[in-house]
Order: sequence, then structure tokens, then C-alpha cells
Amino acid sequence: MPAEGPDLHSRLCEHLALIYPASPPELLADQLLEAMQLPLDCPSPQGRRNLWDQRDCVLITYGNSIVNSGERPLRTLHDFLRAELAEVFSAVHILPFFPHSSDDGFAVMDYLSVNPALGEWEDISAIAADFQLMADLVINHASSRSRWFDNFKKRADPGQDYFVEANPDADYSAVVRPRSTPLLNAVQTADGERYVWCTFSPDQVDLDFSNPRVLLEFAGIIRRYLERGVQWFRMDAVAFLWKRAGTDCMHLPQTHAIIKLLRTLIEHHSPNAVVVTETNVPNRENLVYFGNADEAHLIYNFSLPPLVLYTLLSGNCRHLKNWMMSMPPAQWGTAYLNFIASHDGIGLRPLDGLLSEQEKQQLLDCMRGFGGRITMRRAREGNLKPYEINIALFDAMRGTIAGGADDLHRARFLCAHLIMLALEGIPALYANSLFAAENDYRRLEHTGHNRSINRHRWTKEELLAALADPERHHRPVFNYLRRCLRIRRAQPAFHPNAAQLTLHLGDSIFAFWRQSISRDQSIFCLNNVTAETRRVSLSAINLIGTDRWWDLLTGEECNQLDARLTLAPYQCVWLSNLRTKGVKD
Repeated sequence: MPAEGPDLHSRLCEHLALIYPASPPELLADQLLEAMQLPLDCPSPQGRRNLWDQRDCVLITYGNSIVNSGERPLRTLHDFLRAELAEVFSAVHILPFFPHSSDDGFAVMDYLSVNPALGEWEDISAIAADFQLMADLVINHASSRSRWFDNFKKRADPGQDYFVEANPDADYSAVVRPRSTPLLNAVQTADGERYVWCTFSPDQVDLDFSNPRVLLEFAGIIRRYLERGVQWFRMDAVAFLWKRAGTDCMHLPQTHAIIKLLRTLIEHHSPNAVVVTETNVPNRENLVYFGNADEAHLIYNFSLPPLVLYTLLSGNCRHLKNWMMSMPPAQWGTAYLNFIASHDGIGLRPLDGLLSEQEKQQLLDCMRGFGGRITMRRAREGNLKPYEINIALFDAMRGTIAGGADDLHRARFLCAHLIMLALEGIPALYANSLFAAENDYRRLEHTGHNRSINRHRWTKEELLAALADPERHHRPVFNYLRRCLRIRRAQPAFHPNAAQLTLHLGDSIFAFWRQSISRDQSIFCLNNVTAETRRVSLSAINLIGTDRWWDLLTGEECNQLDARLTLAPYQCVWLSNLRTKGVKD
């Protein structure tokens, strides 16, 4: 049955009254419906429901992560996905595939075109026919080389009033900065010199959502994406969306109202579509983007990557346990998007309040020792502070904080992934981590950008050779992770919204319990986060004596409940009272 409540037009008017209180909302609501091609009597979607289960897993990749001479990269990617990953990934996040001027796609020049160097819309739609497709809605800013910005400088439409202008003499000390570049940049326009707001770089000029015409533009863009098969919308850098003098310009009420409005439009157009917010901020600030289950369906679990990294490099899970115990279960109809690596660096702001400054510094020093780079941001006080670690995850796991590099980094790397795969939420794996890519110093030197170190681009021949060679580490990592993903998707207790409880087995064993929504399966996840062999008494985790128990990862039966389980360095165990069938080795 449709959810009860106000009709679509009335809901839009409620959102618009919060965003633009000085303007009558009815006309703009009509225009939004027209931009989305929605009728006034469009039926409401069903009430809160989960659009996912334990079979869901996301691959994060660029459209040209794999290239093949003479072939459009999106076709090369699609062929690889179908041949190697169709059994384990339900969704694919193709990072910005539009014409762009910088930041590997995040300075968009044309939102309605596919970068011809990657392919065409038909290639995007073909992938969307086989996988749930996540695309970036780069909503905070556009390229300084876009048609919109050219028109801004000419004072012509569309674009003459699409960007945030600011007074360079005003006080912006409260504004939160993710970069060290100047916030304001001078440009020459037909009306003389103007200063535009650039949160991320001079080439990424912030859009002015206080102008309703910008909102209308994005409603039309969203509709076009939906028509091309996009189902998941990643709202890039959305926390910075609204600017108001005298504030930090983060998480403002208008920003949340715009997310709610766009979700209302999206779910009325396509009830199975999903809104994902990308907000690389401290944990408490991140959680507010669920709203009352009426904003993001999914939020990135930004504290997870640096916490897992610190846990495995320090050999102590205390901080990870404390964080997990503080995390509220996601409401029905919402879920966490768990990841430990992505195209970006490993964010440090999400560690605020979770690690001490000394512990953060230990982590930074260790990452530098393993070849990583540190990107800085400008703090409110004017000084530079570490913002993110730039390093390939495989190299980040090369050793420990105390002991330096060792020969256990593959086990450490796999342990990090198995922790992530078992946690409440939907897992997302970065392609270069799935392939166990190492630091790409050549690409780093070529671009001069720190993030390039973890954005290796493979030729198809190079990748297939690496995955076929038994002497190289890529093959066993890739095959093992695929096997674990197949096992995971068969377990009801790994439903993204299944119950989760932290277990207390000391600081060396990160342990938690998952129970299926139907309560017929329990899985005890035990992870040795140290470089030493550890033993765990099965009686300490209160296994039900009338059930039979198996380690899903090895297939071994574990029914001597008074026995002690031996865990090798960085070994993970998934103890289940159901032995699912059909798992391939």
C-alpha cells in the first residue's frame, strides 16, 4: 500500500518553504515536477523498506581503470565485470564519467555527456542493465571550464547566476576547509572582477543553490540519469552545499532540506532508486545525514577506513570496539556503506574524537614509511593540518607501527577486508584493492597529485597477466576475496540490517556477533588483529551447545565448546550455526 501522508506537490512545497522561505513554493514545485516529468498525482512509494540484502556488494571503479587498445574503456570494464565479477558484485560505482577538466572527473564540464575518451551513454546503460549502477551527482561545484561558468563570465544564460560570489573583505575564518588552496578566486566577468567561492580548487567553482534555477537544473540532470539506468546517486561533497555568512558552511538546514527534496523526487520517479551521501567529516556529523530515514538511504562509514588501518598497524582493537559500540543500528530503510579504500585518500577528520593526536601522528609516520603521502587542509586557525593519507591499501598494510615492514602484510590486508565484509552494512570494494595494486609512483609523478598514488590504471593484458601469475600476490588476493564474497552473500546473518553486537575478548581479538533478521542464523566473527598467534576459548563467546558450528571460511566444524580456538596472525573466523551450501572454492 502507498505510504500515507501529503501528496507529492505538498511535500515539495514543504521542502521548498524551508529552502526558500521568501518565495512562494507552488510555482517552483510545478517546475520541479516538470523537470522530472512527474504527474501531479504521481503515487507515493511504499513506506520504509530495505532495497538491499546480504547479496549486495559494490565495486568502486573508474570508467578507465582497465583499458584495452582499440576499445572503449567502458566496454572493456563491462566485459571484465561480466566475466570475473558478476557472481560477487551486485552494484558498480563508476566514478565520474563526464567530460571534465581536473580531479579525475570531479570538475565536471558537461553533466549530460559521457566523456568520449571512455565511451558513450549506450555503454553506461549496458552496464546498468547488468548491475545496479551508482553514479556521482557532483552537486557542490562545476568546472571553471564548463559552459555554465563561461556564461557566468559573459553574464549570459544558463549560468550567469549559477555560482557563489563573495566579498573578499568579509571574514571567512569560520568556514571549514578541506583543502589548503584559497577559498575565493578572482575572475574577470563582463561586469568586472568578481570573486567566486572554490571549496576544493580554483577549477571547481561552487554552485549557488540559493538560486532556485540551479536546483531546477539538477532535477533535470537527475531525470536524465534515471532514464539512462542510474539507480544509486552518490551526492558528492554534499555537506558543503549551502553557504551562509558567519557560519562554518557545513551541514546547514538548507543542505538537509535539499537532500530531502531530491530524495522525494528520485523515489517518486523510481521507487527502487537509492540516495547515498558522501560526507567526509567526523563521525557524529556524518550520522545526521540519515535524517529521520528521509534523507540518505546510505551513508559512507567514513570512520571505518582509518580505524581499521590503525587497529591492524597497532595490534590493538580498543578504539575500533569503542567506536562500534557507539554506532546506532541503521533504521529500517537505511544502511551504512562500509569501505576501507576508495579513489580518495584515507580521511583523517573522521578520526576526530576517536584517536589521540599522538596516535594519529604515529599512524602518519608509519604511512610515510610505507611510501604514502599526506594531503593537508587549512584549519580555521590558518595553519595546515593533515587531511588524508594517500597510499594504496596493500602498501598501507606492509607492517606495523611498532615494528615497521614485515612479511605478514598480505594476511593483514585480507584481515582488513574480512572485518569490513562482516560488519553491519553494505560492503564496497575499490577495484585497485580487489586487485591488490601497489603505490603508483609513476602516475603520482606524472600528475603531481597525491591521490594519483592509489589510482593505478591497468591495461587489460597487464591485469589478466597479474591475476593469472601464481608467483605474484595479485592472484591469491583476488581469488580469496572473490571466494569470501561468495560465502558472504549466502549468509542471512550478513544482511546489511541484521543485528550486531560487540564481543569483549580483549584488545587483540576484534569480535562481534551477527544474527539474521529471521533469527535462524548466528555468526560469530573473530579477528586476530595482531602479528602473534592468539587463542580464544569458545566458552567465552557463549556458543549455543545444542547447535552445530562451522567456520564458514575453512569449512571446519567447531563443536568442542570447551576447546580453545587458535588464531594465526591476522586470521579471521566466521563461526556459523548454519552451513550454507553451494560455496565454491
